[in-house]
Amino acid sequence: MYFVIAGGGEVGFHLAKALLESGHEIMLIERDRRRAQYIQEQLGSVVINAPADEGRYQLEAGCGRAEAVIAVTGDDEDNLIICQLAKFQCHAKRVIARVNNPKNEIVFKTLGIDETVSSTRLLMSVIEQELPTGGFLPLMPLTGAHLELIEAEIAAGTPSAGKSIGTLGLPAGALIGGIVRHGVILHADADVALEVGDRVIVFSPTAAEAEVRKALFG
Repeated sequence: MYFVIAGGGEVGFHLAKALLESGHEIMLIERDRRRAQYIQEQLGSVVINAPADEGRYQLEAGCGRAEAVIAVTGDDEDNLIICQLAKFQCHAKRVIARVNNPKNEIVFKTLGIDETVSSTRLLMSVIEQELPTGGFLPLMPLTGAHLELIEAEIAAGTPSAGKSIGTLGLPAGALIGGIVRHGVILHADADVALEVGDRVIVFSPTAAEAEVRKALFG
């Protein structure tokens, strides 16, 4: 497969290297001359020294035939512009953006970016899964719907333990799709009370994630 990567910092460099080692073709666009030269020395002639937020350089990189254009600069605004150009001018099949501030994810999705990756969100999810009070893990965005899938564990002391689903006060548009209890999947009917140890699967608007967390964990 062929990929275009915008941004040759540490993330872009190691992503490019990993893709090449996996047998894929890539072209990386990096505006800093010295950084672009370093990448060329390390990876070969797979880099264009140019600003990725200009359409002509995306075209030169072959974004129209790429399986995906991946924007991984350290600036959310740049990544958004790069992805919009790739999607709406180069007609890239798929655009993926690194989002440094997780609060910006809803903006990216609203503006048509196919996938977003937030290292902050992923790290927080890992940390929270290790907390003794239970875990709250956003599993994945649901492409094109501004929704996401969340898994939450009801631990001892969790405010929602003992409450029925209908009384949780979930935000508008959010619903519990199922409950895993002792290895058995239960229907999430409104009168079903949550128990300690339950793992619930929640479908939620991305913008309402904090409200879902509050409804379950206080």
